Amino acid sequence: MTRTYQLWFTKAVALCFKPWLKPDEAMIYCNLNRTQLLSRCRLFGIKKNSSGYFNREELNKMLSGEYISMAQRWDELLKPGRAGGSKRGK
Repeated sequence: MTRTYQLWFTKAVALCFKPWLKPDEAMIYCNLNRTQLLSRCRLFGIKKNSSGYFNREELNKMLSGEYISMAQRWDELLKPGRAGGSKRGK
């Protein structure tokens, strides 16, 4: 169990300085537990880099609502009659 001052310190470092966050820091940064963070990241298409770190800018976009879920992206792409569809001009 982490002590209170360690949690505050980790949160301060995660919020202020680091562009890449460890999974534990990302959980604190997003205020989500482990399963919620992983399911949200999977839903929004956010992945860890090869070293196992999350990009803080991508997490910011997810939290601000700038990203839409992968299911919504596919629905928009597959919507019939959308502009720029597969029909070519004749």
